Formats: sequence, structure tokens, C-alpha cells
Amino acid sequence: MSHAVQTQTQSFFGKVGPLVLARGFTALLTLSIPLVLARTMALSEYGTYKQLFLILMTLYYVLPFGMAQALYFFVPRAEDKRPYFGQTLLFLTVTGAVAAGVLGLATGALARHFHNPDLANYRWSQAVYLVCMMASFTLEISLMTQGRTKQAALAYLVSDAVRALAMVVPVLLGYGLHGLMVAVAAYAALRYAAAWTLVLKSGKGALWNARFFKEQLVYAAPFGAAMLLGIPQQYAHQFAVSSLTSPEAFAIYAVACFQLPIVDLLYTPISEVLMVRLGELDHEGRVHEGVALFRESVAKLSLAFFPLAAFLCAAAPEFIGALFGQKFLAAVPLFRVSVLGVALSILPVDGVLRARKETRHIFRAYLVKALATVPLVYFGVKGLGMMGGILSWVGAEAIGKAVLLSRVPRALSSPGHTVTFRGLLPRRELLQALGAAVAAGLAIPLMRALSPELPLSGGMLGRALPLVTASLVFALGYLVALQAAGVRPVAVLASFRKKG
Repeated sequence: MSHAVQTQTQSFFGKVGPLVLARGFTALLTLSIPLVLARTMALSEYGTYKQLFLILMTLYYVLPFGMAQALYFFVPRAEDKRPYFGQTLLFLTVTGAVAAGVLGLATGALARHFHNPDLANYRWSQAVYLVCMMASFTLEISLMTQGRTKQAALAYLVSDAVRALAMVVPVLLGYGLHGLMVAVAAYAALRYAAAWTLVLKSGKGALWNARFFKEQLVYAAPFGAAMLLGIPQQYAHQFAVSSLTSPEAFAIYAVACFQLPIVDLLYTPISEVLMVRLGELDHEGRVHEGVALFRESVAKLSLAFFPLAAFLCAAAPEFIGALFGQKFLAAVPLFRVSVLGVALSILPVDGVLRARKETRHIFRAYLVKALATVPLVYFGVKGLGMMGGILSWVGAEAIGKAVLLSRVPRALSSPGHTVTFRGLLPRRELLQALGAAVAAGLAIPLMRALSPELPLSGGMLGRALPLVTASLVFALGYLVALQAAGVRPVAVLASFRKKG
């Protein structure tokens, strides 16, 4: 790697650093949500909570139709940025209001589908949450796309902290799921107000430009259509399992699908900054230099996600027991399968393709993924029940990543600079991270064989001790294995603090 390119990658990861630190702090708060809700609520109430947010999250990711994500493409290239923020916020407000009305009318049918009449009791708080959360999708993006990563990090920090408190405090005070839903609706309304405040302070001029909006909509349409296929596909296994089981059984399945916030903590800011930097390189006519950024992103994500997947698989009983309690230990076999999805997160391919205006290929990839999901979910759930559901999800995710990755070499090529698949992935770094993760994972069953059984119940210390012990054993083994493979963890961490 040349000195110039190395300097650019250091600057790139220096920008990621504040976002990672902010998300790291709020991830600790986010972890309090399952700790409190799963232990405080009855299984049926926790299952209802997961069903409510299954519906909300599906709509939240589908209905923006790619308009918010399109800001990553247009804003870094635009002289007049304000219309993009204003028209996106207006579009999402109207779309969210229409969706909330439809959801209110469909609540009864959904309650029957999920065999849970309690869902109808939350239609108004669901509606407010959906409208305000959808529209405030632009909040952090408006800062990120202008290169204001420190302010974006602060926004993530404050927003995630308030969200965690809104979900946990009402339950701790005894208000249950009703209190939680009212609190998160109020939280979403605050985000909506903050999003408008940023737009109105973004400068003078119109909040809407018909030509800009048409260009943005044309760009976003393939990606939006991909989300229309991809998000229902991603949650299809949960809808299928929920429709065939009781809320109590779905609570077990939902725990098996749990993913640590560290996945979003690292993947999202790296993907976001990668998109912005690729946009800048495109503007400068040097898009082929983005290959170095992609390789470096994959290498660093693999150092985090390979060991995370290996640890969660090896220490699943300790992890589920500590976070959710013994009543959820039936989720362990399912959880071990679901963590394979963590390993797939080493590839920020969707960000690269959006930055290079390859949204049509994103749509094709999601179409392939959706077509594969239908038989996988149908035959999986029908034949293997909940295990078939989780296997169908992992299989579809792998297919989707493979199709997206196949387009990245072409997306990063430019006249006179052809990128090949062979030069796209840092194979040596991937093997180092994978080998170290597997070696460290094998230390946990060895620990169990050589030590007396540690309790999973009792006080807080009794629940946490097995997980803490497994974590220390794994961390030590991973660091030793990395050093033996020639990787210096301190140098990797230092790259997130380097500035260009």
C-alpha cells in the first residue's frame, strides 16, 4: 500500500473512531433492555413486546423506500444541500402517516394472525412511534453526510441512551408494556422534533426542489424496492414462527435471534463513513482507490466479528443464562445457529454499492434472496419447526451477501483501473482472524471440562460469573492466538484514533 493511500485509510478510520466510541457506550445501555425486560416480564408479555416491534421494525426499514439512504449519495456531491434534507423529511412524514393509518386498520387481523389479542391494545402508541421514528431517520444521516462525524456521534449517544431509558424505566417502575410503549412513542416524537430543528438550521433556501426530488427518487427506487423485498424476507422466519406458536414460544425464539449491539456499533459507522469517502473519491475521479478502504474495512471487521461469533457459539449457555435467565435456556441451540449471521457482517458490501449508484444490483440481489427465502422458510419451519426457521434465515443471508459481493469489483473499477475479485478481499487477514477466533472458542469447552460447574442462578454475581469467566478465557486465548499469527491488537485499535 502506498504512503498516500495508507494516509487516506488512516484518515478514514480516524473519522470512524468517534462514532464507534459513542456507539460503544450506548451499546452498554442497549444491553440493559433485554436484561430488564426478559427478567421482569412474563413470557407472554415479553413475546407480545417482541411481536409489536417485529411489526414496527419491518415497516420502519421498508417504508422509507431508500430516500434517507440516498442522502449518502447526493449530499456529498451537492452544493445546495438543504432541499435534500427537507424533502426527505417531508416524504418520510407523509409516508409514515399513511402507514400508521393502515397499521391501525390492520391491527385486528395481525392480532388474529399472531394468536395474540393483546396486540390491539397498543395501536395508538404504535402509530406515533412509527411516524416519528420513520421521519427522524434523517437525524444522524444529515450530520454524517456533511462530514460532521463528532456531532453525529453525539446524536447517536444521546438518542440511544434516551431510547434505552424509555424502554427500561417504565418497566422497572411497574408500568409494564403499556408504559414502555407510551415512553418510546414520546422518545420518537423528541427525535422527530430534533430532526426538523437540524433541517431548519441547515441554511437558507427552499426545503423542496422538484428536480432534486425526482433525481433522488429515481436513485432510491431500486434500493427502496430492494428493501421492500429484503426486509420482509429478513423477518419472514420470525413471522412464520410467530404465526404457528404461542407468544411464550415466540419469546424463546426471539431470544435466539438476539444480536449484540456491537454488530451495529462497528458495521454501521464503518459502512456510513465508507459511503461518504467513496463519494468524495468519485467526485475527485479516484474511485479505484476505494479498494484499499474496502479491504481495510473487511480486515478490521473480521477482527471483531469472527471472534464475536465464535465466542457466542461456544459460550451460548453462559450468555443466555446471564442475560435472559434460565427460563430462556431452551433458546441455546437456536442461538448457536443464529450467530453465524454475525460472521457475515464482515462485508460492508451494501454501503459500497449504494455509494457507487449500484442500487439496481442491490434490488436484484434482494430479489434473489427473497426468492430463496420462500422455500427455505416454508420447508424449514414445516419440517424442523423453530430450528428450520433460524436455518432458513442464515441460509438466505449467506445467499444475499454472495450476490452483493459479486458486484463490488465492478463497482470499484474505473477506466484504466480494473478491480478483480482476487484483489478485493484481504485473505491473509481473514485467515488470521478466523484461525484465532476458532482457537479461542475451543478454550471454552476445555474450561468447562476442567472447572466445576458454575451456577446460572442466584444473585447477580451468580448469574454473571460463568459468562465473565468464559469471556476472560476467550479474550486471553484470542489475544494470544492473534499475537501468534502476527497481528498486533494495539496497532489495530490505534488506527481508529489516527487522523488524516
